[in-house]
Amino acid sequence: MFTKILQRVNSSLILTCYPYSMLDRIGGDSMATRGQFHHELEEINNDIIRLADAAEEALENAINALFNKDTEQAKAIIEQDHNIDRLEIEINDKTILLIAKQQPVATDLRRLIIALRIVTDLERMADNAKNIANATIYLGEYNEVVLPEGLKKMHEIAKDMLHTALKAFREEDITLASSLSAMDDKVDRLYKLIISELLGETATNPDKIQYVMQVSFCARYLERYADHITNIGESILFLVKGENYNLN
Repeated sequence: MFTKILQRVNSSLILTCYPYSMLDRIGGDSMATRGQFHHELEEINNDIIRLADAAEEALENAINALFNKDTEQAKAIIEQDHNIDRLEIEINDKTILLIAKQQPVATDLRRLIIALRIVTDLERMADNAKNIANATIYLGEYNEVVLPEGLKKMHEIAKDMLHTALKAFREEDITLASSLSAMDDKVDRLYKLIISELLGETATNPDKIQYVMQVSFCARYLERYADHITNIGESILFLVKGENYNLN
């Protein structure tokens, strides 16, 4: 009974101190602020998709340059990586500014935290593509290089993983995010198989050690590229469930 009386008193005090017109304005301002937050969050998410597209294109071009022994394309990939770095910085700045302005909590805060995490993974994925381009330039010296077909298979799976991760990100789908673990296992198995084959090549042709090292590095860069995509899956699981998961 006392609690109900107190609630009536508090309500009367609020109405006395703040006329209805002012209360409406406060509520309107709150809704406007909320709308602005979601507008800026949507811009950040769109920028993340742009960065993901750039990381995918970088790997696509890197694999093409590697198999075509196209050192000029490899040099272009290395140069374009600066644009990806700038986009990463731009998204980070937007995200940090939005946190400072809006001071979000709970799920909204997690959305911005995973934006920072995902952007870091995407930038590192692009770095792995750049590293393959560097290896392509080095391998340009070897005219009779025969590359393992498993590298193309690794690339195809990694591309499928990225598409799955982006769909999971847009839809906040934890089932899709969780499926990245099994896909990553396929990449890992191919990586181990390629390394085993290359070690056999070294045993029979010790003069090809430099070639073997560079191709091994390319396989490793692809494997790491896929690992970063599973990190994105883990970020999506963190967003939806509020807990950390390990998909690697």
